[in-house]
Amino acid sequence: MAFYTKEQLHSLGFRSFGENVSISDRASIYKPSQISIGDNVRIDDFCILSAGDGGIVIGDHVHIACYVSIIGKGKVTISDFAGISSRSAIYSSNDDYSGDYLTGPTIPPEFTNVKHSDVMIGKHVVLGVNVTVLPGISIGEGAAIGAYSLVNKSIEPGIIAVGVPAKEIKKRGSAIFDLEKQLKVKHELGTP
Repeated sequence: MAFYTKEQLHSLGFRSFGENVSISDRASIYKPSQISIGDNVRIDDFCILSAGDGGIVIGDHVHIACYVSIIGKGKVTISDFAGISSRSAIYSSNDDYSGDYLTGPTIPPEFTNVKHSDVMIGKHVVLGVNVTVLPGISIGEGAAIGAYSLVNKSIEPGIIAVGVPAKEIKKRGSAIFDLEKQLKVKHELGTP
């Protein structure tokens, strides 16, 4: 996997990006002027980041694994220490499938009923392989979503949810918050 150099990242025209940002040159980036990226972020091969009017905001220490897609007109926020596993999809726009409207991007808007709604992926959230997150969803801080789950309702902080649709199965451990503090202290002191 080859990553863009800092100079190449500047030339792509991101709204902003921090230090230690590794984005594969095989990722597809649409409307980079609507995308902000924090420090210590890695985006792997074949990801699609397609920002809409709301933009995409990616925090610090975020990993977006290969084949992830983030698509839609609503704002998508991926908070610090979040991890998005391979083949997951986050949507901030969705067609109306009722049959009362036409669907798809080639249809003029007056014939569709597309809904756009912001998505919030909280701090320390992890999405397992092949998770789908629909528009208007908030996944609370410290939550984890199991592989192959469909998130069609917001998820409370600190729980593990799985299934189609995703349902709470138990509470998630909270050591991640202490480990975050340790990492920050170590980083600030410059200890190896």
